[in-house]
Amino acid sequence: MSQNNSIRDTLFEECQDLLEALDEGLNQIDEGERDPEVINAVFRAVQSIKGGAGAFARTELVAFAHTYETIFDEVRSDRLILDAPLIKTLFRGADHLVQLVEAARADTDHDAEMYQAILSDLNAYLADNDDEEEVEFEPMALDFSVAIDLPAPETSVFTIHFAPHEALYKNGHDPVFLLRSLAELGSTEAVLDHGDLPDIEKMDPADAYLKWSITLETSEGEGPVRDVFEFVEGLCDLTVNKEENPASTEESPVLSDEIQSEESTGQEESRATAIALNDQPSSPAKAETSPQDVSTRTGAKPPSPSLRVDPDRVDRLINTVGELIINQSMMAQRVSQLSQEQRRDIENDLEDYKLLARDIQEGVMAIRAQPVKPLFRRMARIAREAAHATDKLVRFETSGESTEVDKTVIEGLVDPLTHMIRNAVDHGVETPEQRREAGKDETGTIHISASHRSGSVYIEIRDDGAGLNRQKIFDIAVAKGLIQQSAELTESEIDNLLFLPGFSTASEISNLSGRGVGMDVVKNAVIALGGRTSIASKTGAGTVFSIVLPLTLAVMDGMVITVADQTMVVPISSIVETIRAETDDVHNLDALGRLLSIRGNFVPIVDVAQRLNLRVEKNDAEQVFLLADTVASGQTALAVDAIHDQRQVVVKSIEAAYGRRVPGISAATILGDGKIAMIVDPESIVQLPDVARSKDTPLFSKELAHECK
Repeated sequence: MSQNNSIRDTLFEECQDLLEALDEGLNQIDEGERDPEVINAVFRAVQSIKGGAGAFARTELVAFAHTYETIFDEVRSDRLILDAPLIKTLFRGADHLVQLVEAARADTDHDAEMYQAILSDLNAYLADNDDEEEVEFEPMALDFSVAIDLPAPETSVFTIHFAPHEALYKNGHDPVFLLRSLAELGSTEAVLDHGDLPDIEKMDPADAYLKWSITLETSEGEGPVRDVFEFVEGLCDLTVNKEENPASTEESPVLSDEIQSEESTGQEESRATAIALNDQPSSPAKAETSPQDVSTRTGAKPPSPSLRVDPDRVDRLINTVGELIINQSMMAQRVSQLSQEQRRDIENDLEDYKLLARDIQEGVMAIRAQPVKPLFRRMARIAREAAHATDKLVRFETSGESTEVDKTVIEGLVDPLTHMIRNAVDHGVETPEQRREAGKDETGTIHISASHRSGSVYIEIRDDGAGLNRQKIFDIAVAKGLIQQSAELTESEIDNLLFLPGFSTASEISNLSGRGVGMDVVKNAVIALGGRTSIASKTGAGTVFSIVLPLTLAVMDGMVITVADQTMVVPISSIVETIRAETDDVHNLDALGRLLSIRGNFVPIVDVAQRLNLRVEKNDAEQVFLLADTVASGQTALAVDAIHDQRQVVVKSIEAAYGRRVPGISAATILGDGKIAMIVDPESIVQLPDVARSKDTPLFSKELAHECK
């Protein structure tokens, strides 16, 4: 069954690529593109999905895809015009096609009512063409209960003569390990030649007398065979000869017949079988044309090959790189304890090691980085579904789709972005009538963008709706007992009431979330990713939700500091500059706190030790400041006791180890001396009160570092 599961997994991975190609083509059509190649690409994508579904006997998916495909066949034949209503129906059909594929992959039921409704809408466009000869399509399912007779991989036979020199043994090598490595490549037969072995009285134990003749039958090439002896090159006599293998020249009957059937008949039935057996290219356009054809017809270079890797393997590699960085930090710590004379030569080598570790880390992170384009395309589908459910007209726009983010971050963004997009449609964008009365285009716009700034990822969800009704938000908060009627709140503070648990501005329950419903869940999900959220709104002009996230959740650059008697780390991406201020630059405003004068400007001072309740009294002497850029409060001077150095640290979850979140702390790391250091979250630090809890129950305890171990 493992072979069957592998084929099934490969099929659905290809379906994901085909669905992305379908969505890409529909967006080009929606933008006015009518190039026949774009229409053909969409047609081929749906046709390939239908064929794959037929191979697994998913009859309803096949029927839906067949109807969808027929629509595009009519468009290709100029019997249907791609007008706005048809394009809207095609988008809804594509969205439901995604759901059908997901249901088939998870082996679950789909929404039968929606299925029939959308299928009826699609069939309505074919009603005028009943006089055309209808082609019956019956998918040919594959019986995976019987093992597929795939051809055996081509094998080669190598004859290897291996005679070690004396130096091979002196360098610590052992022929036994080399022979074992060869055995891992295939079937081996080794014959020992001990003809040069002298009498025991004349034998030198350090000399080399033994030789081996090895016959290896393997599906690997000559390169991997020679790689076995890579580290003993020059320490032995070695010959590797490849013998002719007549069996390798025979054709593979199973697949070749299938491919010939597809090429000769061009019928859809054979295509249904071929997609499940053949290696399908990553885009539908390449399913029928060779790379040479693409290059000649369009003038574009064929796309570079891609490699699918199990995410678990990448994650294990990420963890290994993290341990490498911790090891490098520990070595640096040990070297720093040596005398100047002792560490003179080691420091250069250690610096090379540090640069190499960083290169490896960046390379591994690049493997796990993915563009946000698939995520944004998914949000476009969510917006269309929400607009259809609320009878609103919505235009969905994106920018920065090529921005790359750690895959873990992308996966964690799906739920919060889904909720925010639904909110933007449901309670952000007005109805067409309301927009006309306000002098706006009756079609509202939702724009989602992504970009890299200062080592972080910025994502914005912007709508051009009515904006937040702050008076309504304030009144609801008072009615729920969240604030006092006499409270004087800034616009930003009122906006942030939306993130309180259970807060809602919705006047009635609907299928979609109202703006504010569940926004605490959104905020918590973003915080769990090490990010932060903010809101900006203008009455009548719309609302912007901003999310700031780290590029990766595994490794970051940090500034090592001392707070009270604790060693901590602040993310470099949050720091604008470090400042050692003069006494005259610090202005004490008593109850209003302190301000730091920086080049004629004043910024608030936040004592990190006080906010974490590590020290109640102020420590004005010998403090240094980190000028941090926060979304909620702008630039803020973080007062700390000392700054040590900047280094790369491995991020470890504190919630998993400690059992709860710690306000002001985002994660932990391991320093070079093996101690635990907390990673400070500047965004939440500035929002904490000076003494958030009593001195007896501090937010951050000295025992925390020990418990995190």
